[in-house]
Amino acid sequence: MSVSNMPKYVLWAMLLLCSATLSYGQKTKSQLEKEKRENLSKIAEAEKILSDTESERKATIGQLRALNQQISAREGLISSLNEEIALLDGEIKDLNIIVSALLSDLKQLKAEYAAMIYSSYKANHGYSQLTFLFSAATFNQLFMRLKYLEQYSDARKLQAQQIEEVSKELDGQRNEVQIKRAEQQVLLNQQLAENEKLLRLKNKQSNLVQELTKKEKQLKRELAERKEALDRLDKLIAEIVRKELERSKTLSSKALADEEELSANFEEMKTKLSWPVQSGFVSSKFGKQPHPVLKGITVDNRGVEIQTNKDSPVKSVHQGKVITVAFAPGMNNVVMVQHGEYFTLYARLKEVHVKKGSIVGKDDLIGTVYTDNSGVTEVHFEVWKNYAKLDPEKWLSPK
Repeated sequence: MSVSNMPKYVLWAMLLLCSATLSYGQKTKSQLEKEKRENLSKIAEAEKILSDTESERKATIGQLRALNQQISAREGLISSLNEEIALLDGEIKDLNIIVSALLSDLKQLKAEYAAMIYSSYKANHGYSQLTFLFSAATFNQLFMRLKYLEQYSDARKLQAQQIEEVSKELDGQRNEVQIKRAEQQVLLNQQLAENEKLLRLKNKQSNLVQELTKKEKQLKRELAERKEALDRLDKLIAEIVRKELERSKTLSSKALADEEELSANFEEMKTKLSWPVQSGFVSSKFGKQPHPVLKGITVDNRGVEIQTNKDSPVKSVHQGKVITVAFAPGMNNVVMVQHGEYFTLYARLKEVHVKKGSIVGKDDLIGTVYTDNSGVTEVHFEVWKNYAKLDPEKWLSPK
């Protein structure tokens, strides 16, 4: 079939397929579904953690952070729903273009078929096909008239077949439009429900911030205590790193090569390290961050805080050697693991299940996370390269 004879709906379908193929940057339905599942999982995690912190009936920064995580995840879910609705809207518009083309084709085919039937009637009016054939003046004319009747019959059959095919395709496309509209309505209902939940969460967030603002003195005192605890921890780590660097100077060439291999293995795991806890979220990021309640105050974090569920097991993110098990005031039990010239630190542990000198593998149990008297369960996690503090989120696998 040449392009000129090709039904219009086929041409429209080809054009729309090309258009969809060239839509660079637009997320597919499967990608949006994956995003929705991830955000629903984050919402469920944050709801469980928030429930743990609320059991103490105290307004805390931990509660606020769990609430903020819920809001962020729910906003992500709503964004995915919006994109999926827009995607369906585009698909419905494309289908309507095809339906319009099919209707036009069907109208044209029916008009052509009607004209063919009318022409046939006029041509044969008062004559039978046999009369038409045998009234031929010569055998050659008889043969030509016979071929004409055969071709005319085939053309009518083809026209009728095309009308039937286009009618079926039209019904199919109309049905597809109805299915897409039903999908879109389900998503719109979901979007409305999620927006209502988000509004309730933001009201709850606003009330919690107001309540925490009244505790300004207490929050500043907690902030000062936390800074002192981190300073003590920094001194402890720096001293341990200094001793390890001094020790490395006395290593044999084979032992030094082994440590270099450990360093290389760890470095290859950047963005791929497993999380120290199975569930949870980064409640306080690395480096200088604005305080979530106190205006004009900056918090300097040397690692990250990961808020999680009560009694969560804490695991090693990579194979290495335990070089420190200690108690640090304000940070509870601390475990430090060496991976060549890299170090990982796990603080705020309630229980420790390793000893100094132990060799741990990836995901080996180190201890159990500590829950403070306000019901907040957080593990403090750091990554060092010799004396340099690194952003742990750049090393952990994406969640």
